Amino acid sequence: MSDGAAVAGPDGALRCPWALSTPDYVTYHDEEWGRPVHGDDALFERLSLEAFQSGLSWITILRRRSGFRTAFDGFVIAKVAAFTDVDRERLLADAGIIRNRAKIDATLANARVLAEWAPGELDELIWSHAPDPAGRPVPKTVGDVPPVTPESTALSKALKKRGLRFVGPTTAYALMQACGLVDDHLADCTARRP
Repeated sequence: MSDGAAVAGPDGALRCPWALSTPDYVTYHDEEWGRPVHGDDALFERLSLEAFQSGLSWITILRRRSGFRTAFDGFVIAKVAAFTDVDRERLLADAGIIRNRAKIDATLANARVLAEWAPGELDELIWSHAPDPAGRPVPKTVGDVPPVTPESTALSKALKKRGLRFVGPTTAYALMQACGLVDDHLADCTARRP
């Protein structure tokens, strides 16, 4: 049983304890989580998936990610912004995704808002809220990792002010973690960036 510190996996490498519950998590943890993500469409995908995750386990979203990508046309903002009521009904009936009406509607609405932004504007807005890594203590245990920070609260407010939905401070912080704005891999974790 872990005290929240890094734990040795089957290969002997120390990892964040949450990463060892399934092979899907090990791969996601080692290859994606906390790695910098740029590009409006890529960030729209992550923002949308984090919103769908709200109230659910991330593994539920991770295992359906290919279904989400198919259903939402690769999360290309311009394509999703053009979705019609027929597409909305298709999404509500799609067993390959989470069929939550509010989350589907938010994703479609967010795409329509973002389609009006200049190229690179979403990337710039999100990354402008990345905290200075020198000012952040390196977490030693999962208990040292906050669910919300002043930066995620500011990002949430900025996104909402610009018309985006389902982007509360906790969702914004999960986005910051997933997209590498912060490095919340534990101090002894093999995936922590130097």
